[in-house]
Amino acid sequence: MSFTSMAESTRKASLQWRIPPPIIALLLLLPIVSGSFFKPFNVSYDHRALIVAGKRRMLVSAGVHYPRATPQMWPDLIAKSKEGGADVVQTYVFWSGHEPVKGQYNFEGRYDLVKFVKLVGSSGLFLHLRIGPYVCAEWNFGGFPVWLRDVPGIEFRTDNEPFKKEMQKFVTKIVDLMREAELFCWQGGPVIMLQIENEYGDVEKSYGQKGKDYVKWAASMALGLGAGVPWVMCKQTDAPENILDACNGYYCDGFKPNSKTKPVLWTEDWDGWYTKWGGSLPHRPAEDLAFAVARFYQRGGSFQNYYMYFGGTNFGRTSGGPFYITSYDYDAPLDEYGLRSEPKWGHLKDLHAAIKLCEPALVVADAPQYKKLGSNQEAHIYHGDGETGGKVCAAFLANIDEHKTAYVKFNGQSYTLPPWSVSILPDCRHVAYNTAKVGAQTSVKTVEPARPPLGSMSILRKVARQDNASYISKSWMALKEPIGIWGENNFTTQGLLEHLNVTKDQSDYLWHKTRISVTEDDISFWKKNGANPTLSVDSMRDVLRVFVNKQLSGSIVGHWVKAEQPVLFVQGNNDLLLLTQTVGLQNYGAFLEKDGAGFRGKAKLTGFKNGDVDLSKSSWTYQVGLKGEAEKVYSIEHNEKAEWSTLDTEASPSIFMWYKTYFNTPDGTDPVVLDLGSMGKGQAWVNGHHIGRYWSIIAQKDGCDKTCDYRGAYTSDKCTTNCGKPTQTRYHVPRSWLKPDSNLLVLFEETGGNPFKISVKTVTAGILCGQVSESHYPPLRKWSTPGFMNGTMSIKSVAPEMHLRCEEGHVISSIEFASYGTPRGSCEKFSTGKCHASKSLSIVSEACKGRNSCFIEVSNAAFQSDPCKGTLKTLVVIARCSPSQDTSETASD
Repeated sequence: MSFTSMAESTRKASLQWRIPPPIIALLLLLPIVSGSFFKPFNVSYDHRALIVAGKRRMLVSAGVHYPRATPQMWPDLIAKSKEGGADVVQTYVFWSGHEPVKGQYNFEGRYDLVKFVKLVGSSGLFLHLRIGPYVCAEWNFGGFPVWLRDVPGIEFRTDNEPFKKEMQKFVTKIVDLMREAELFCWQGGPVIMLQIENEYGDVEKSYGQKGKDYVKWAASMALGLGAGVPWVMCKQTDAPENILDACNGYYCDGFKPNSKTKPVLWTEDWDGWYTKWGGSLPHRPAEDLAFAVARFYQRGGSFQNYYMYFGGTNFGRTSGGPFYITSYDYDAPLDEYGLRSEPKWGHLKDLHAAIKLCEPALVVADAPQYKKLGSNQEAHIYHGDGETGGKVCAAFLANIDEHKTAYVKFNGQSYTLPPWSVSILPDCRHVAYNTAKVGAQTSVKTVEPARPPLGSMSILRKVARQDNASYISKSWMALKEPIGIWGENNFTTQGLLEHLNVTKDQSDYLWHKTRISVTEDDISFWKKNGANPTLSVDSMRDVLRVFVNKQLSGSIVGHWVKAEQPVLFVQGNNDLLLLTQTVGLQNYGAFLEKDGAGFRGKAKLTGFKNGDVDLSKSSWTYQVGLKGEAEKVYSIEHNEKAEWSTLDTEASPSIFMWYKTYFNTPDGTDPVVLDLGSMGKGQAWVNGHHIGRYWSIIAQKDGCDKTCDYRGAYTSDKCTTNCGKPTQTRYHVPRSWLKPDSNLLVLFEETGGNPFKISVKTVTAGILCGQVSESHYPPLRKWSTPGFMNGTMSIKSVAPEMHLRCEEGHVISSIEFASYGTPRGSCEKFSTGKCHASKSLSIVSEACKGRNSCFIEVSNAAFQSDPCKGTLKTLVVIARCSPSQDTSETASD
């Protein structure tokens, strides 16, 4: 379709998205080839779907946040998103990263937004850009730059002129940036949709009428920018008529937009959850996630985005709060390092393929036909005249019972529906996919010490060696961080100041110092009563450390909690030092600008003979940050200027210490991590790059189930793992930040740890497990073969198959176990059953060994025998992946 006819088609579409007339006039004068990635096209919508280039589309979107990875990682993440079945990449725009100082913009490195969008376009994918500019996203301060709270008279996210002025300025900046780079779809770019605000409906009531007025203003402001693509407001039931409202949540199949003229959009499908320090690790089963997505498209949905498809890493101090960890893995289909998380990635890839097979029918039907199949079973059928001629039909059969398998009749045929599952029938007859039947491989991530190859060794022996990792260095240097006021840029004033008003979030740390005079009568009074005075603070966050005369009295951790800490004074003058620390600023809720940090309410010393000491009336000296931070001892350029001393291997753990060493980059291409499990709490830098906060805090012992049942509604507390272990010990170091050797590692340790036990390791999907039975469905890739498409082949005649695949740069070096028959056990613990095809291992080895990827047909013919006639047979395999240059190890080792 030419752009002229496309524009005419879009103009006639109901409730189309209108490109501003001057821009249309300009575009019609441009040649079609002006677009960088696509022929220019319009995006509009009706009640059923987004209309892309004049056609309704069923779209799958992958959430990928560009600053949570490096630019070197972006192409692989985008490619794996596309291979996994995504049509769209979705990202927030992070204001705090792009305008860290008012009026000074940053679009470089991890914040090179234009480069990221161009990479998406060059891959053939569309982009949904969520400008916000409030993003939440478990990002520090919800993505707002902290300078914003210092604008006179400002109130965030309400009908407030100072806020609206700054918000409009930034949103305009981003829209103009996209337009100037010709990245909107009508320019031939990938951007098909934008978002203004973010989940404002959750807090709107807190602002009263001013909140309602703000929603109308935000919509009007966004539309006035002439971006020429639809705008979305998620979780916004009062979104204006010309703004799309969308659903966020674990399940959105029951969502209805606020107008019958709008399509059903799901902007955040939470496929996992975030993690807090001291918390267990959330896990959402692939079966339940697939069920939620299938139900969404079954019941009329048309655009669905995985939040997250790749979570990534909260590098530096970008992690939100309170207390969100450095990893933002999110249990996503692509893990923190960009490796596929199987079976989730593969199971969803199959789901997307099945939905694409249904798309011709889904787009021609304005609404599905509904059939009740049982008490908890139902069918939705889409049919009509296909766009290319002929009749099309697709059906979804759902069993929402959480416990029982259902046997139903549909179109004269019988179907078995596992509990809590959806079967997808792209032709209304044959099942191509069921959400509860996982045929995708399981990948077991192995964490290997960074050292030469271990030689011939079985999986079990290799895994057993992991605990004996070689440490990163035998040579460390140390630098003591001063306790208290250390520089000339301190100041003194009366009263306790609010933390962020002083630090401007330039550091986690703020020192407060005052002088406490203790008399002989006070000492006698304490001895007589057998008690010490106590520091009492009405409310504090996130960490408070109390020092008396530079000796640590104690620490309190919490989010706006009362703090009480006994202190021990000597007669005469005493220096009372309070160190307040942030661990990620609040990123969610109303009135963010008022949340702040440090202290709230009164602070006093109790237990003195003459009564309490009101510290709010005391004179305090303030110092922002650490001396090591100010001197940038973590950087390549400045670290040698500091007075480091050699650290003795027998040295006792010490608080407030800087440590440094050098290490070589591990061979290969596998992701690199630092194991900081031997340390306490602090921050880490590699070659001057801030890899994030670390904290070896232990997760609660209780709350993790021994087994995970995917059936039933998911919550973030269901199927959690890692109870009783440190929440995070491994920290991602992107390879693009490393040199071949002599990489500088610098740590600031707050509580005491042993740097000699730090190790550098690599992560890979080292072990693959496959389990496919004769009852699985034929591979989805066979549905598009000529034989099936022209009717000369029945899909029923096609056998299921197992697909095994290593990560790029790796091959299947050995088959550790294979059995076609009735094997027992689970991944890594398979064993042969009573029925076993004797050639299982040799046949699988021949098909797979030395290859990155292989397919094995699950049939008697493939295994040259029927080991037990009349019995349902299953193929299980354990394979090992190794770097492609190292395939010497064999299954017999």
